[in-house]
Amino acid sequence: MLVTITLIELKSPLKFFALSYTALGILKQLKQAKCVANKNTGIWTTHYTMSLWNSADEMRTFARSGAHLEAMKGSAKIAKEIRTLTYESNELPEWKEAKRRLMSEGKVLKF
Repeated sequence: MLVTITLIELKSPLKFFALSYTALGILKQLKQAKCVANKNTGIWTTHYTMSLWNSADEMRTFARSGAHLEAMKGSAKIAKEIRTLTYESNELPEWKEAKRRLMSEGKVLKF
């Protein structure tokens, strides 16, 4: 199984509205996907997501289609930084551990 952790750091607090609108579509897509578990947290300009997948193929199918794909294409408009980390695990970590690993091991995209 695979865990994917993501951080999106918004350009400004006003970008939260665009993020929220986009997130609604992604959550709807996620409910139809083969995601085992997911959770999210965030405040102000810093937002995190975690998801657990049975396989890399299922994860990629979700990430490269629908609302998630459209969000990735438009991410430079709202984000100043996105971090992602995917690793093997049979369960989602606690937030403290997820954030620590993401900051030390995550791939960083800056806009």
